[in-house]
Amino acid sequence: MGQKEPGIAPRVLLQKNGEVSMQKIFVIEDDENIRNLVKIALEGYGYQVLSFETAEEALELAGKEKPDLAVFDLMLPGMDGLSAIRLIRGREDEIKNIPIIVLTAKDKEYDKVVGLDGGADDYITKPFGVLELAARIRSLLRRAAEQQPVHETGKIKMGGLSVDPAAREVVMNGEPVSLTYKEYELLMYLIDNRTRVVERDELLNKLWDYSADIETRTLDIHIRTLRQKLGEEGSRYIKTIRSVGYRFVIPQENENKEN
Repeated sequence: MGQKEPGIAPRVLLQKNGEVSMQKIFVIEDDENIRNLVKIALEGYGYQVLSFETAEEALELAGKEKPDLAVFDLMLPGMDGLSAIRLIRGREDEIKNIPIIVLTAKDKEYDKVVGLDGGADDYITKPFGVLELAARIRSLLRRAAEQQPVHETGKIKMGGLSVDPAAREVVMNGEPVSLTYKEYELLMYLIDNRTRVVERDELLNKLWDYSADIETRTLDIHIRTLRQKLGEEGSRYIKTIRSVGYRFVIPQENENKEN
């Protein structure tokens, strides 16, 4: 994992003041060997990397350093990675929307679910290769730099589900639904394209900027947690089309919009 693999060019970011600087990545990992290897490898790809042993150290400098992306180990001394991610998502500045990747122990499905449900955009299981990590980082940074999808305007009501795109608020049967940033984007993409089946590869490309050759269960976990948060009717709204993808279905054909 220590050597840079070929295939990914160094990335730079054009700042608003016209100056060009490297994109900045926070790496929070308590294992010193892994932390140093990741730092050296990502620097080899052209990123500016700040590494931390604890979440507290990273959070203290987040406002000042303004990272473009963060890589969090979930198991950390002191504050755990999940708690730190939730604090980031609860901020009122631009840091709240940075892409976040969590590092999880191999085959621990629970870690993957709680990480994504807590606000992470993607996960990587240990042990991992530098090429895989760099590819995930590149994809998430590219996606974050793009203009966000243009959603429908005005409140949308479909059966028991109500969505206010302006406020990014979701209500199911009168009860507010708390969604992560990525869960909301997934829901809105399915709603915006509800007249057709949306293929898995399209969702991974549009929402994560992943190519078809990247193997990941990120989408599956996001679909599952999104359905769970929508309650008993979640599976009625989001249908799985086997071997193809997903489709948003209105259980009761009484959709109306409030302008």
